[in-house]
Amino acid sequence: MPRPIRATISAGALAHNLAVAREHAAPAKVWAVIKANAYGHGIERAARGFEAADGFAVLDFQEAARLRAMGVGKPILMLEGFFKKGDLPLLVKYGLTPVVHNPEQVEMLRLADLGGEIAVYIKANSGMNRLGFTVESLRPAYNALRMHPQVREVTLMTHFADADGPTGITAQLDWFTELTKPFDSQRRSLANSAALLRFAEQTRGDWVRPGIMLYGCSPFADRSAESLNLRPAMTLRSEIIATQHLQPGEKVGYGFSYEAAGEMDIGVVACGYADGYPRHAPEGTPVLVNGKRTRIVGRVSMDMITVDISDIPDAYIGSTVTLWGEGLSADEVAASAGTLSYELLCALAQRVPVIEAA
Repeated sequence: MPRPIRATISAGALAHNLAVAREHAAPAKVWAVIKANAYGHGIERAARGFEAADGFAVLDFQEAARLRAMGVGKPILMLEGFFKKGDLPLLVKYGLTPVVHNPEQVEMLRLADLGGEIAVYIKANSGMNRLGFTVESLRPAYNALRMHPQVREVTLMTHFADADGPTGITAQLDWFTELTKPFDSQRRSLANSAALLRFAEQTRGDWVRPGIMLYGCSPFADRSAESLNLRPAMTLRSEIIATQHLQPGEKVGYGFSYEAAGEMDIGVVACGYADGYPRHAPEGTPVLVNGKRTRIVGRVSMDMITVDISDIPDAYIGSTVTLWGEGLSADEVAASAGTLSYELLCALAQRVPVIEAA
């Protein structure tokens, strides 16, 4: 028998979440962001679930090639563009739209004969100070791209640093709007998940770029995915593989980090940090056993966690344990572990079997 842990990916949930994004985005088009192996869900699986998307946004050429290999003909946006001049032939080969964000990329394009036409996004640094052109460099870069005989269109874009937080988007949006006002291209791409859900009217532009919301998680610390009408696409489940009855003062796991205050029962679950569960998840991190809420006790091990089943009399070897997903949002588990749902989903280990569901 295989080890009982498995992740279930719901195509229906993926499609539902995309529909929610489209409701907020209309009439703009939607790039479904499927970088990082579709946030751990699998690129091919996500492409099928997001069949109704207008295009896909990825990070590297391997991801783009996988999409083309499975027959995807829709536009593909390369979120970090290209890295070396040797990448340039791939733009035409696979029909890709690169994000150009530094002068070196502009120079590589200027010197290249691409062998065909491409569309380009040019990224403005509106204050996040990661990628993008500054006030001084944006205009020359834009003009160079517009004059390139093989660049058929240029779309302006930026990325918001705090659309989910107290700062919001006002300063960045004002800067971007003022800077790009005189440009002859009116095509814009601005909104990530948080901006789309919170500031759709100001940020939808021509194309939106939702990511985490498509997988059923909330970009906000104070708003649940359920309240945003989002459904979890990934559910990680395992089973209890052993039980222990503890007396007061007995301890659990590595470092004896948990001590029983009274008599209690614990279940040993086949899931650990080698499966992608956060090693730093503390005592009290929620899990579901037979659909009933309980908590982790003791440290997360490589292959096991221990959970309190004292108040779940029907818990036994073989009982189902939900680590996150249906009935227990990955957002809540991540918050308890001091991280984000993005990290949980992306960290799903290759050794965990994946089941596709409707």
